[in-house]
Amino acid sequence: MQRRPLTPENALVRLESLCARAEHCTFEMATKLRGWGITGHEAEKIIDRLVDNRFVDDERFARSFVRDRYRFSGYGRRKIALGLIAKRIPRDIIDTAMEEIDEDIYFENLRRLIDRKASGLDTSLFDDRNKLYRYGIGRGYESALVAKAIKMYIAENRE
Repeated sequence: MQRRPLTPENALVRLESLCARAEHCTFEMATKLRGWGITGHEAEKIIDRLVDNRFVDDERFARSFVRDRYRFSGYGRRKIALGLIAKRIPRDIIDTAMEEIDEDIYFENLRRLIDRKASGLDTSLFDDRNKLYRYGIGRGYESALVAKAIKMYIAENRE
């Protein structure tokens, strides 16, 4: 049994409801519309209406995305930027949103991640230090910061 396609009016109402509950970007809205069988001029009109009524704002979405990912998920700049690129956010908006990152909190997040991961490793072994380094890089942190955090961990935990 095939479902009836959504009308553009119903799609707009559903998207407004969705946007009222959480931040979304224009790419996510376009993806939803394509999934509902609405494309082309109709989809553009719906997205324009969402933007005009401030249900969707890519800058606001990017700032929120950056704050949530570095504070709650513990992601580094690189992983956050890749997430925004995947959402088709323009580079200038990404750069502006990345300014939301507080350097002290950012480095503390990395330190906390390294400390937690290192507790199960023997940092006197090269392989374990390498695992720690790859872990930090995999979370999206810059290599120099990861190396600094590992050195600080090792210095603090020498016996």
